[in-house]
Amino acid sequence: MTSALQNGNNCYLLGQTTMKFKIQKEAFVSGLQQVSNIVGSRATMPILSNVLIVAENNRLSLTTTNLDIGIMCCVRAQVESAGSITLPVKKLFSIIKSLPQSEVEVELSGGNQTRITSGSSTFRILGIEREEFPPLPSFDDEYRFSMAQADLLMMLKNVSYAQSLDENRYILNGVYFILSDKSITTVATDGRRLAVAEHAFTESVGRTGQFILPAKSVAELEHLLGQGEKVSISYSDRQVAFNVSVKEEANQKGLMDTVYIVSKVVEGNYPNYNQVVPKETHQRIKVERELFLECTQRAALVVSDKNNSIRIKISKNSMELLGSSAEYGQSHESMAIDYSGPDTQIAFNPQFLMEPLRALTKDEVFLEFKDELSPGVVKTLDSFMCVIMPLRLNAKE
Repeated sequence: MTSALQNGNNCYLLGQTTMKFKIQKEAFVSGLQQVSNIVGSRATMPILSNVLIVAENNRLSLTTTNLDIGIMCCVRAQVESAGSITLPVKKLFSIIKSLPQSEVEVELSGGNQTRITSGSSTFRILGIEREEFPPLPSFDDEYRFSMAQADLLMMLKNVSYAQSLDENRYILNGVYFILSDKSITTVATDGRRLAVAEHAFTESVGRTGQFILPAKSVAELEHLLGQGEKVSISYSDRQVAFNVSVKEEANQKGLMDTVYIVSKVVEGNYPNYNQVVPKETHQRIKVERELFLECTQRAALVVSDKNNSIRIKISKNSMELLGSSAEYGQSHESMAIDYSGPDTQIAFNPQFLMEPLRALTKDEVFLEFKDELSPGVVKTLDSFMCVIMPLRLNAKE
């Protein structure tokens, strides 16, 4: 079985039954740290608690999987004898991290025992043969394109908070990717808010497609992105893979060559999110993002679980944010704005306002609205929009 990364880097090849290599502790720790996050404490099979180690051609590949997500990274090592073994990744990471010297020697002996030596410290760890380790899926006929890691990371952060946590609505438990000839769009919704981010390509990518990346894979990808310049994305009907390059200085130190994550996609058709986007919003207000966020945070300090909403009153050149609850009392914040439209009131869950404001990096954002019964929209002028359903205003307010 040959994966996309195997073809590109030749660091994941069949090894012999014996194995011996030396590696810098920092590189070993860095590699294990990249692949250990997806391994749970209650794996359904013992092999799923292990990391597959393949030593060959002065490269060490480290691979873990939970059957839904797989991660592999490659680090440099001095390989004396090529081979492979799987070892308990959490225990191995704890051991390597605690070793006293910067150089680590690893040798596989009979009975799947692996000896780890560093300075005066020696460990013998029992592993499982490589043949029991589930292989990562191949991408022989896949579609592949590349983009900047920073752009993809920003797109994920701008929408991932809106994913649904309701397992009964599994289609919404992830981020929807839409690839057109000249742009890529990410979408997430839980039925109460909808976040959409778009990035335009400078050149045509030549093909369209879509897939839903599960929430757990989204979280892991956000953790891995930002280590280098480019990410290559490959996908098929059932899986998607991200080949994440690392910074040149890390590569030169031998800490890592690349990180490869492959994930199952959520099967099914994502709902038509365009139906949720308001066809018209009568008013638009430009606000300072950080000031709006700070005022919303303070106004929300007195709300309770029973009354988890803040009221926004908009009048000429003024926006007021008010929070209240029987348990804690009342709050009042005000912001100067450029507005000359009719007086309006609208209520939102404050968390739904704060999450997109935290995710964005632009200094100025826009709040669009029609009336107290229609969705509000937080957006930038170019590539981001978050539609938020309003809450009912109390009659006494």
